[in-house]
Amino acid sequence: MTVSERHIPTTLDGPFEPATRRFDSSLRRGSDDLPMTHPRLRMNVSLNFPEQIALAVSSSTSMWISWVTGNAQIGLNVTPLDPASVRSEVWYGKKSGKYTSVGKGDSLVYSQLYPFEGLLNYTSGIIHHVKLEGLEPGTRYYYKCGDSSIQAMSQESTFETFQTPSPKNYPTRIALIGDLGLTSNSTTTIDHLTNNDPSMILMIGDLTYANQYRTTGGKGASCFSCAFPDAPIRESYQPRWDGWGRFMEPLTSKIPMMVIEGNHEIEPQADGITFKSYLSRFAVPAKESGSKSNFYYSFDAEGIHFIMLGSYVDYNSTGAQFSWLKQDLQSVNRSVTPWLVATMHAPWYNSYASHYQEFECMRSEMEALLYQYKVDIVFNGHVHAYERMNRVYNYTLDRCGPIYITVGDGGNIEKVDVDHADEPGKCPLAGDNTPEFGGVCHSNFSSGPAKGNFCWNKQPEWSAFRESSFGHGILEVQVIKF
Repeated sequence: MTVSERHIPTTLDGPFEPATRRFDSSLRRGSDDLPMTHPRLRMNVSLNFPEQIALAVSSSTSMWISWVTGNAQIGLNVTPLDPASVRSEVWYGKKSGKYTSVGKGDSLVYSQLYPFEGLLNYTSGIIHHVKLEGLEPGTRYYYKCGDSSIQAMSQESTFETFQTPSPKNYPTRIALIGDLGLTSNSTTTIDHLTNNDPSMILMIGDLTYANQYRTTGGKGASCFSCAFPDAPIRESYQPRWDGWGRFMEPLTSKIPMMVIEGNHEIEPQADGITFKSYLSRFAVPAKESGSKSNFYYSFDAEGIHFIMLGSYVDYNSTGAQFSWLKQDLQSVNRSVTPWLVATMHAPWYNSYASHYQEFECMRSEMEALLYQYKVDIVFNGHVHAYERMNRVYNYTLDRCGPIYITVGDGGNIEKVDVDHADEPGKCPLAGDNTPEFGGVCHSNFSSGPAKGNFCWNKQPEWSAFRESSFGHGILEVQVIKF
């Protein structure tokens, strides 16, 4: 292919004139949650057989495999299962039915407790995590997981390891989803994503919306605080996590899914405990990347280095996450992994009224570091729409800045966002959009076309394209030879 034959514009052709594809008013802005009786959410295995099987990348020579066994319990009185009662085994090999190796791992049970009248306590099934090591890069493996001592092994499935990090190797297709939920729109998103045949999924926070099910999604009270005035915290209906794991298993049992937490994963319970579901259900390469927290970590997928950042843990320049991020960025060898991609749930650049300037504090702490180390792309969720930015730094067009892309349009119960902050009457008040973690740093612009104002009076020049719809993103890296 010659240069003259290439018609797909690149970021080098930008910045692009801001464009908006407005919401089609003939369409619905959202859909209802799927009921727990839906075939894709129901438990369809016997008691100790594996379900909710999920893969996660550790490296090109190692893979995490997670699953759940046993019945979760919900009610006023629940008794946790014994994690030691069922083994954590993975049989695997390079030929179907020929398992030459066995991996063993750890298991756990978590509880979500609400000792308040009318609320329901929960204790999970047994959650298993096994890390397979010593794998060959770029190789297909066949595996079963479960407990062979009680003949409770899963059906055979497969996965492929990534090739060794190199500027010549890239994943064929990476799916990007934010704010997915469990609605009819979520189903359409996942079906469409499956047809795109990705080699990995980046799940950018707000996975199940379990914390809203008893009000917006289930058959509970429409006003939670009205129905449960003596409950100081909102109940998160944990069976939705189990339904979500079953809903995702046809994909996640074959391709790795890398997750980062969103605000709907906070799920406060008694004694100030938070994020229990997220921390218990997902294996991530935190230790492998030098992180001491599953809230932020990094990994390589062939020629791309991914950095997963936590919006809802300390992000200040004096904190552990910032220190880890700086060290991780310093360690990246761009001659091996030329592409540097970051992701966090909450966007720093956003021209929708929803969550407008909500995470200015995080941006002011971390943006200069991403700019210094020339991060290429930053993916976000949180805002339920699609928006792609021109290359930007500190609200100024900058050819050396990252491209920020919001893909918080997975299909959840809260519906798609349609209002833009630059439209008449849609600019939020400075006191609106308070984050669920961290401080408030709202301010008027100090320079540029919006100088002196809190909102722009037209689509900002750093916003290249925005669209109110549900869906997902696909990231492909193509090596073009001239």
